[in-house]
Amino acid sequence: MRKSFRLDEIDCAVCAGKLEDAIARLDGVEAVSVNFLTQKLTLTAADDRFDDVLARVVDLAARVEPDCEIVC
Repeated sequence: MRKSFRLDEIDCAVCAGKLEDAIARLDGVEAVSVNFLTQKLTLTAADDRFDDVLARVVDLAARVEPDCEIVC
């Protein structure tokens, strides 16, 4: 499954890259793209694990970039 989410308060392209790299290393993430200009995160994961993977992505994002919020 592939879904896109809006990002609030991602401050710069370097921050977006750091977040994308961290998310890509999570187990269950098949693909991820964080676009600073459009303030969008696109996540691909297996359908049966998507909700679990998304919850871990949201938790990780809060630790990597505390000011950034993923709007689900």
